[in-house]
Amino acid sequence: MMVVAIAACGSGTPSPSPGQATSPPTTPAAGGATSSAPVSTPRPAPRTQPAPTPGEPSGASAPQVIARLAGQDWTYIPTTRHVVALTFDAGANADGVASILATLRHDHIPATFFLTGAFVRAYPDAARAIAAAGERIGDHTISHPHLTQLSDAAVRQQILGAGQQIRAVTGQDPAPLFRFPFGDADARTISVANQAGYVPVRWTVDTLGWEGTAGHISAAVVAARVLAALRPGEIVLMHVGSNPDDHTTFDAEALPQVISGLRARGYSFVTLDALTG
Repeated sequence: MMVVAIAACGSGTPSPSPGQATSPPTTPAAGGATSSAPVSTPRPAPRTQPAPTPGEPSGASAPQVIARLAGQDWTYIPTTRHVVALTFDAGANADGVASILATLRHDHIPATFFLTGAFVRAYPDAARAIAAAGERIGDHTISHPHLTQLSDAAVRQQILGAGQQIRAVTGQDPAPLFRFPFGDADARTISVANQAGYVPVRWTVDTLGWEGTAGHISAAVVAARVLAALRPGEIVLMHVGSNPDDHTTFDAEALPQVISGLRARGYSFVTLDALTG
């Protein structure tokens, strides 16, 4: 049997070489990020403990990220099993949440949702519905900034602050799963995320559903992109929100077709705990 995972927020730049940190996209679109190819052989991140973030208990120490996962922004689950991880980024709005959760429930599919602090504050009912459905929740920062443009302390605050807000609203701990906004990461920010106790997870393929009709996207295009990039351990990036201009929700619309297409090829579905567990 094969397993599948889906993720959200992306566009399409080449991936880094094995052991190389990712670089920021040149022209990120609103709500989007860059995609990258599989990365292997993780490089351990420094293990020194940074000063506590404001608002963090003074004696708190972040859990250690296991060495095999440190130093990378992961683009696939390293496995030979036919599994896929469906992941959804939530930062803009919640227009597709009800449809996505209904499809996942109908087809008995687990998925991973990366939430921003701003999202859980603006759409607490949607955030709680995701948690109540038993879906895995990850951290997507407080306000979706370009983290490579921030200081180490500000990066840490964006990650840990979002974790606090997600726990307060949903009751779920997003650690250790983290996704960089826009896919904008480098060796420094990956190290800061690791020191905060988080493993950055990128994606194998971006469906581009967030581009809407202006990007010549449709539900059929979304499904075709997922299937064209299929490989063991594929991580799929999708979004829960609608396009701000045409209000399309192509990721939600395409999800039944994506699931049936993956199952027809012998794949099954996992959350990103398959990477970190």
